[in-house]
Amino acid sequence: MKIGLIGLPQSGKKTLFELLTNHKPTEKELSSQKPIKGVAEVKDPRFDRLVSMYAPKKEARARIEVELFPKLEKETISKGEIFTGINELDAICHVVRAFKDDSIYHVDGSVEPKRDIDFVNSELLLYDLIFVEKRIERLEDKIKQTKEEAAVKEKEGLVKLKAHLDRTLPLRLLELTSEEKKMLSSYPLVTRKDMIIALNVSENDLKDTGLLDELKCDLAPLKTDLIQISAKAESEIARMESENEKNEFLALLGITEPAINILTRSSIKVLNLISFFTVGDDEVRQWTIRAASSAPEAAGAIHTDLQRGFIRAEVMKYADLVTLGSEGKVREAGKLYLKGKDYIVEDGDIINIRFSV
Repeated sequence: MKIGLIGLPQSGKKTLFELLTNHKPTEKELSSQKPIKGVAEVKDPRFDRLVSMYAPKKEARARIEVELFPKLEKETISKGEIFTGINELDAICHVVRAFKDDSIYHVDGSVEPKRDIDFVNSELLLYDLIFVEKRIERLEDKIKQTKEEAAVKEKEGLVKLKAHLDRTLPLRLLELTSEEKKMLSSYPLVTRKDMIIALNVSENDLKDTGLLDELKCDLAPLKTDLIQISAKAESEIARMESENEKNEFLALLGITEPAINILTRSSIKVLNLISFFTVGDDEVRQWTIRAASSAPEAAGAIHTDLQRGFIRAEVMKYADLVTLGSEGKVREAGKLYLKGKDYIVEDGDIINIRFSV
């Protein structure tokens, strides 16, 4: 699963990418004008608690792929190539500048987050609208010549998309039939992607959520998640070696954990994923699967043999294990559940797969 970071110049998206992936892009990568790839670990407090309980020999957090896109400038937008790359993502994180610093220029001369958000959203909408209109034109020519029924149906679906886009609404808001979704799957439509907006503020503004609350209200109809983050403060936290030093700095900022941690969990949410855990003295691991996945599908995320030979899943709830303190006490309390093939895995489940191949 991939999430891409986009944004206007000097928005802080490169800093955010480095913090998420621990990868500092080279000059060659930056000058290539192509997405730069990295991997981010999901920072989940539940995982940390399980590691402290089991003290395993090995631990493995869930991971997501992150791509840093070239800055959105008139040249990259006019070429349209950047949007082709966005189509290959599962979700978008738009990094928006909300910090004021006279030493760092803004492409439009002033810091206005809502204006920048509206500009990027309008460019994404325009890209989809142009594609849909061109596709309709080609289908109309084809229908005149062949009167092919499949082409007629496809055109009807595209007309529905165009009417929605003409209302300046992203396609992720449009209710579609399963047949229409299948048709859409091959289209490079970027507004179908779920979106997070990372509002990059100064560290002095982290406690002030006024702008964040205002934008949440304004953007609620567009199905957009928002998070407030200070890339500068996060960089300072990342450079600190001791946990005590980090905790003291967080307390000074008035926050409980680095926003970068919250962003990784927000990414999981917009990707429509949930987490489950496997635990033991040898290893504690966090896995991600699509929401509403069955127990055999969860088994398949671990290994295909487990899904093929699935017998049952032994399931503990995270809250039960933490509250009761051990697997033995969970068993004694009758809270170790045996689940079959029809069981739908819930976020936070701790699972042991029984199988036979």
